[in-house]
Amino acid sequence: MAILILGLDIISENPKRFAVVSWFNGMLERKGEFTLYRLIRFIHAKRPDIIAVDSVTELGDDLRKFLRALPPGTKLVQVTGRPGEQRSLQSLAREQGIRTGDRFDPYEEAKLAALLASKGVGYEVLAFEDEVVVKVTRGRSPGKGGWSQDRYRKRVHNLVRDKVREIEERLRRAGIPFDLETEEKDYGLSKGEFRVYASREELAGLIKPMKGGDVEVRILPVERSELGFAPLTGEEAIKERRSIIVGIDPGITVGIAAIDLNGRIVALHSERNMPVGEVFRFVSEVGHPIIVATDVSPAPGFVEKIARSFKAQLFAPRESLRVEEKNELLRDLGITVDDDHQRDALAAAYKAYLRLKPKLEHIDARLREAGLSKKSEEVKALVIQGYNLGEAMQKVSLKGRRRKEMEEPGEEQRGFDAEPYLRRIRELERRIEFLERENEELREIIREQRKTIGKLERKIADYDDEVRRKVLRERELEAKVKRIELLEKQLKEAKAVIERLSRDLVQVKRMNVVEIRGSAVPLKVLRVLSWRELQRIEREIGLRRGDVLFVANPAGAGKAIAEELVEKGIKAIITEKPLPEVVASVFREAHVPFFTSEELDVKRVDEFAVVERETLETAIERLLAKWEEEDREREAEKLARLLEEYRIERIKELERKAREELEEEKRKKRGGKDFKF
Repeated sequence: MAILILGLDIISENPKRFAVVSWFNGMLERKGEFTLYRLIRFIHAKRPDIIAVDSVTELGDDLRKFLRALPPGTKLVQVTGRPGEQRSLQSLAREQGIRTGDRFDPYEEAKLAALLASKGVGYEVLAFEDEVVVKVTRGRSPGKGGWSQDRYRKRVHNLVRDKVREIEERLRRAGIPFDLETEEKDYGLSKGEFRVYASREELAGLIKPMKGGDVEVRILPVERSELGFAPLTGEEAIKERRSIIVGIDPGITVGIAAIDLNGRIVALHSERNMPVGEVFRFVSEVGHPIIVATDVSPAPGFVEKIARSFKAQLFAPRESLRVEEKNELLRDLGITVDDDHQRDALAAAYKAYLRLKPKLEHIDARLREAGLSKKSEEVKALVIQGYNLGEAMQKVSLKGRRRKEMEEPGEEQRGFDAEPYLRRIRELERRIEFLERENEELREIIREQRKTIGKLERKIADYDDEVRRKVLRERELEAKVKRIELLEKQLKEAKAVIERLSRDLVQVKRMNVVEIRGSAVPLKVLRVLSWRELQRIEREIGLRRGDVLFVANPAGAGKAIAEELVEKGIKAIITEKPLPEVVASVFREAHVPFFTSEELDVKRVDEFAVVERETLETAIERLLAKWEEEDREREAEKLARLLEEYRIERIKELERKAREELEEEKRKKRGGKDFKF
C-alpha cells in the first residue's frame, strides 16, 4: 500500500528552520526549507502517513504544539529508537543496507530518516491516550432579555439536549464505551460532556465538530502526562506475567486494586485525573488481568474499555454493592485502605474472587492429584478464560513439553534445509497477491455498503423529521386543549358574574322604581371615608348640600374630613360600621345626623344604595329632637352650674368683707388706747 513519508532535520535553531524530504512509493523528493508555521501548513495540505525525525528534541519547546497540530492519521516517528536506547542514523542505515552521505547535510539526514521509516524502523511518538473528550455546549451566550429571549434560550437548550442524545445513540450503535455528564437547564441541557474510551481515528466520521451555530461540538484528545514510544513494526517480547483479578473504581479519582488467583492482594492504588492509558500501563506492570471487576451494575464504560483492552472477562455484581457490604469484605481481608476509591476497587476485585473461589479450589485439588501443582496459575487462567479443566491441563502440559524440546534440540535439527522455506515464501507471496485482489473487491463492496448506509441514514433523517413534525403537532394539539380548558373555565366564571349582575340589576330596577315614586332617598356611596374617595365622588357625581352619604368603612377618618363634610352641608351620613369617636363628636356638635345601615335597613347594590324616605326622615327627626333635648338639659345644667358658682363666689366675697371690717374695728380700738397713754 502506497504511503507518504516526510523526513525532517533541523537547519537552524533561531529562527527554527527545517529541511524536508518526501518518500512516496520508493521515490525521494527534496521539498525545501520550511519554518515551523509553514511546515505545519504543508503537513495539513499533504496529510502524510509518517513524519520521520532522528530525534524529537529538535522540536524543543514546540514539540507538544507540533503534536497537537498533526492531522488525524499522521504519525510522528523517531527512527533512532526510544529515549535512552537511541542509535545513530548512519549505523541504522548500514544495518538496513542504505547508502549514507554527508552526515552534516540536513537534507541527507532527512532522507535517511524517511528511508528508515519506510522500512519500519523507529518508534511512534504517542502524545495522546486512547481516550477523547467530546463537549457539547451552546454556540453563543443567550444574554439577557424578555419573553422572546427566554424562548430563544429554551430553544438552544433543547437543541443541545437533542445533539447530546444523537451522539449518545451513535456511540451506542458503534459499540464504543463512554461516560456522560450533563447539566440540565430550562427542561433541556446547557452542557453535555462525553468521555469516550476510543482513539480519534475510531471516531472519524462518527462525530463531527460543530462551530458557529446555536450548538457547538468540540472533540478534545486527552494528552499523556509523559510521551510514549511504540515500535512501528512487530511487538516487543512480553515477559510471562502472573494472572490477576483487577478491581477498578472510575471517576475523578480512579481506584485500582489487584489480587492474585489465591486471593492475595498484589496492588492497591488511587490517583486523581488518571486517564485510561495510565490505568492500562499501571495494571500491565502489576500482571496480566483475566478478570476486570466493578462494584456497580451496570458496568461503567471506563471499566468496559479496560476489560476490552486486556481481552479480559468483565465482572459486575447483579446489584451495586452497598457500603456495608464493601466494609464487610474488607474486614474479611483484614486490611485498611487510604480512601473510599481503593475500598470500592478492592471490594469489586475480592467479590469477583469469591464468586470464583469454589472453582479455583476444585482446580487446586485436581492439580495436586495430577502432580501439576506448579502449573496451578496457568491452568486457573485458562479455565477462567473458557477452557474446561481437561483442556487446560493438556494445553499446559504440551506447552511445557515444547519448551523443553526447544531448549534441547535433537540431532535432526542441527542441519538446515532452506528449500521448504523458499517454497513456503513463494506460496505466501501468491497468497498475498490473492488477498490483495480480494481486499480490493471487499473495498469496493464497502464503498457500495457505505452508499447504502448513506441512503438509509437520509431516510432515517427524513423519518426523524416526520416524527418531529408529528410531535410538534401533538404538542400544538395539547396546547390547544389546554387553551380550550382555560377558556371554558373563564366562560364558567363569566356566567357566574353575569348571573350575579343579573340579580343585582333586578334589585337596582326595583330600587329605581322606589326612587321614582319618591318613597326612597338615593345615597351617595363612599367605600372609605378619605380625602381621595371624597374627591372621586365630587369628580364623578358631585356632592351637593342636603345629600345623604353612605360610607362602607369609616375607620381611619379624622376630624378634618368631618369638618369638611359639615361645611359642605350634608344632610346625614349612614355607615356600615360605627364612626370613629372624633368624627362622631364633630357631626354631633354640627347637628349632622349619623346612623348605621342596620338602624335604617339600607338596600345596597355595589355603588348604588337607597333608604326608605319615611324611615330616614323619622330617624333624623327623632335624633335631632333627642339632641335638642340633650342640648336643653346641657344648657340648664350649665346655667345651674354658673348660678352655683356665682353663689359660692358671692359668699366668699361677703366673708372677705366681714373679715376686713372686723380687722378695721380692732385696729381703731388699738389706736384709741395708744392716744391716752
